[in-house]
Formats: sequence, structure tokens, C-alpha cells
Amino acid sequence: MTASISIDFAQATAPQVYDWLRAAILSCELPPGARLSETEIGNRIGVSRQPVREAFIRLASEGLAEVRPQRGTYVSGISTSAVLSARLIREAVESDLVRMLAPLADDALLQRLDAEIDQQRTAIDRHDVPTFVTLDDRFHRLLAELAGHEAVWLVLDGLKSQMNRVRHITARTFDISRLIGQHEAIIAGLRAHDPAQAEQAMRLHLRELLNDLPEIERSRPEIFLP
Repeated sequence: MTASISIDFAQATAPQVYDWLRAAILSCELPPGARLSETEIGNRIGVSRQPVREAFIRLASEGLAEVRPQRGTYVSGISTSAVLSARLIREAVESDLVRMLAPLADDALLQRLDAEIDQQRTAIDRHDVPTFVTLDDRFHRLLAELAGHEAVWLVLDGLKSQMNRVRHITARTFDISRLIGQHEAIIAGLRAHDPAQAEQAMRLHLRELLNDLPEIERSRPEIFLP
């Protein structure tokens, strides 16, 4: 794991360790099957084993780590069923969100979305996958915020940890520029003030994972749960 962390000892350390490890797992910088050592991580970032252990417990409760008796703690394999469930929920919810947003899409709103697309293109031009995935998330969160339902996105974000791991892998495996075209199709529906067009574009976008996931499972079966 190459990413570093600067611990703020004026704040609780366990949540900081958890956030750092969780981000590394979701980005697959810590891949499925990687061993997690309390001692090694604690020594690396300058904390005792206790906050690291607390972070491990939270990760395990989220299905991102598993304790193997007599062997240690490891990053969990990806749950295909959890990925598919999160995708289904996102499609249902986000399709409704863009339907609600279409009648509200004024010039200022569309300019904000267009600016997001510009930043996504810059990330792709730089071959910066982590930044693109972050911007992709921000685009979807912005749609929820603009529709007046930011809290809905916060709920979705808590459900899609397994899905996010696959997203990072697919972004490194397939041509992610196609995702920008799909984002632009969603914006086109909003620009036309057409709820049905915006909804259809969102559904097609979120169904892209159904095409990518089987290929990832075939090429890297070892990272998925049996």
C-alpha cells in the first residue's frame, strides 16, 4: 500500500485509521486477500495497535475484512450479490432523482454539470483513474443534491462499498471515456427537460456494470467470494 496518512492526534485516531484503510480497500490499493497486520500498520503510521484493531472491527462489520482464526485478518473478497444489489438500488433511486430534476434544470444547474464533465475529461486525459472515480461519485452526488435529496445519496453511498471496488477495477480495465458519454446523455435529458429521456439515460449508465462484471469475474476469479 503506497498511500500515506497523517494522523491528527488531537482527534480520535481509530476513525482516521478506518477511513484510510477503507479508502485503500475500496480503490483496491489493498486488494482482496491482502493481509492486514495490526503491528505493521500501527508501526507505519505511528499509532498503537488498539485504534488499528478498532478499524479492523469496523471494516469486518462492513464486509470489507475478515478474521481467519489462527491466520490473521485479511481484506475480504468482493461479494457479487452485494454488487448487484447495490447497482439495482442505485438504478431505482437515481432514475427517480433525474426525473425529478429534469423540470428544474435551468442554465445555472446545467453549467455546473457541464463543468463536472470538463473535470472528468481532464482526469481521463491524464490517465488518472482514482480522480476520475472520485469525480464520477461527485457527479452522481451532485444530481441528488440538485434534486433536493442529498440525504438519499448518503444512504446510497453507505450501500455501495462492494460496488465501488468493482468500479475501480473496471475503470482500470475498460475504456472509461464511454462513461463520460453516458453522463452527457443524462445531462442531455435534463437540458431537454425530458424526465423520461433523463431516466432512460441513467438506467443505461448504471446497467453498464452488468456488462463489465462478468468479464472481471472471468479474468480475476480469485478476488471474488465463492
